[in-house]
Amino acid sequence: MINLKDPKLYNNRELSWLQFNTRVFQQAQNESLPLLERLKFLAIYGTNLDEFYMIRVAGLKKLFNAGVIVSGPDRLTPLQQLTDIRAYLHQEMQVVEHCMNGIFKKLEKEGLYLKSYSKVSSVQKEQLNTYFYEHIYPVIVPIAIDSTHPFPHLNNLSFGLIVKLQDSDNPQVQRYGIIRIPRVLKRFIELNHHTYIPIESVVSEHVHDLFPGYTLISFTSFRVTRNADITIEEEEADDFMEILEEGLKLRKKGEMVRLELSHDANDDLLDFFNRHTNIDHDDIYRFHTLLNLGSLWQIVGNRNFAHLTLPSFKPKLLPPFDGDDNIYSIIDKKPALLYHPYESFEPIVKLIQTAAKDRDVVAIRMTLYRSGSNSPIVKALMSASESGKQVTVMVELKARFDEENNLVWAKALENAGAHVIYGIKGFKVHAKAALITRKVDGKLKQYAHLGTGNYNPDTAKIYTDLSYLTSDPAITNDLTRFFHFLTGFSKKGKLNELYMAPTQIKPKVLSLIQNEAAKGEAGHIIAKVNSLVDEDVIRALYKASQAGAKIELIVRGICGLKPGIEGVSENIRVISIIGKYLEHARVFYFKHATPKIFFSSADWMPRNLIRRIELFTGITDATTAQKALDILKLQCSDNVLAYELQSDGNYLKVKNDKSKIIDSQRLMESHANKIYKDLKKREPNYMQQLGSRLLKES
Repeated sequence: MINLKDPKLYNNRELSWLQFNTRVFQQAQNESLPLLERLKFLAIYGTNLDEFYMIRVAGLKKLFNAGVIVSGPDRLTPLQQLTDIRAYLHQEMQVVEHCMNGIFKKLEKEGLYLKSYSKVSSVQKEQLNTYFYEHIYPVIVPIAIDSTHPFPHLNNLSFGLIVKLQDSDNPQVQRYGIIRIPRVLKRFIELNHHTYIPIESVVSEHVHDLFPGYTLISFTSFRVTRNADITIEEEEADDFMEILEEGLKLRKKGEMVRLELSHDANDDLLDFFNRHTNIDHDDIYRFHTLLNLGSLWQIVGNRNFAHLTLPSFKPKLLPPFDGDDNIYSIIDKKPALLYHPYESFEPIVKLIQTAAKDRDVVAIRMTLYRSGSNSPIVKALMSASESGKQVTVMVELKARFDEENNLVWAKALENAGAHVIYGIKGFKVHAKAALITRKVDGKLKQYAHLGTGNYNPDTAKIYTDLSYLTSDPAITNDLTRFFHFLTGFSKKGKLNELYMAPTQIKPKVLSLIQNEAAKGEAGHIIAKVNSLVDEDVIRALYKASQAGAKIELIVRGICGLKPGIEGVSENIRVISIIGKYLEHARVFYFKHATPKIFFSSADWMPRNLIRRIELFTGITDATTAQKALDILKLQCSDNVLAYELQSDGNYLKVKNDKSKIIDSQRLMESHANKIYKDLKKREPNYMQQLGSRLLKES
């Protein structure tokens, strides 16, 4: 009898995430991609790593300091995880540096340069000097460190220079200082739209201007990462908005968890810095290239070199939303499933904007998790409220790193007269749902939107997500109950047709898996999620595999399950798709269920299944369900963007024989373009045979 709780059967969550970020980095190593596209993936890799340290590494440090021994089914201690993370990243850092240097060498042949101050011409140096005095000198912050000048607090992601100085009149006198480079200054100074100079390279040449009477002995650039997780005691909060605002201020002052230095940092400078910060030596990273890889977006965005990125794709308005029909009548005829970004997010924006102006609409209810900084949807909600409609909005203030933006929108909506809920005590509301109530022939009729992604038109262009539009009373009635649960008190919180976390989704998912397991070799599951961590779900999948069921998993990021283990998971295949778009949809197929297709806002993680408010929706319409299944089958067949997880926890790129190349993202772009260009000849159910058609075309 195999013990399914054996730690050897589980991948560590943090190390699995690092492998995901390595797959992102491998796109930067992919020489078949345009150069700035490769640089973009380096920027994404760096930004991902910042957040990983701010949240995950910071959390492990807290667990270690609290004396926690184990924290997951793999049974690795926090100290073991921290040790493995540091070893992994220190080794990978050298590969990242080599990759970046190679990309910039090739960019030079295209006429785009990254140079230090010392490497530019005398004319360019004069330009840089002028720029320094006009744009940098007035805002930069030189800080002396001595008995009367204490070491300053360095906020999270602070960037600058550590300097050692010598008194010009008395060489025996040596001092230390810090030059803080504010975030309002661009990371690179751009010359003639094609040459980029790191700002620290220019600042270091003008230290004598910042510390008059002193000469520079040595310097290094630095960057600080702090614990950015906000802990809020909601039970003690009289005013949640106020206490969250205080928490955001404290985020800047969290414990330091990482120090990045340039390679020229000598021990003397490091000792000086560490006397005041006391960071673990293993969390110090010395780079031979740039600090702050995320800043490479500034270079990637150079429109003069747009030819060095992948061709942009404009999301298409496809049937049934391509005509002038009333959006309500379209939804009344048939439920609609949109696959973003190939199909435009505009119908969802239009639905809310139409409802805001529609005299027959009496109420609009929505959840907002990450809506963006210039949201047309929020503006439409404000307009609807100002016109007298009942507008209820659940703005999740605890959406990590979007708290400030959501605070702004929450206050604006309140000022417009909307009823705003800030969250549910003890939970994050991560469900994506909108419900419109309007008068039709003297009665009330409702229209619903449910999705896997956020109500953000910008991210809808780069995240793959599903949107479902329906007027089915079974769903709209459940959504009414759902919003009543958010705004009122409920001990049960149970829905009839929809399933809601934390009470309903996990039991339903386990039941669906067990049902396929009961069918033995006839059982078949396809599941697409961002992360798979929940131990109970993994064990259920192992049992289904042992029973003979075929299980195909598309897991973009963290995967705690190990496939291909004899007697445990040899019937399970796991792939991760990394490409031009961020695979964000959560879609599920259970062959013997009724209905067979579900989609959800929730990943298979404990936080989603038991610590968040989420929704899990079945698709009963046959054509719409087939479209979702075809998308899943297409991605399972991908042999260009897919990486396959091995039983040892490593990923291998899926190979193709060149005769049958299946790039799921490129094929979806191609298919959307083809339908858009040939609307007059379209089939009424043009997406019904999506998978087989695309595979045939490939």
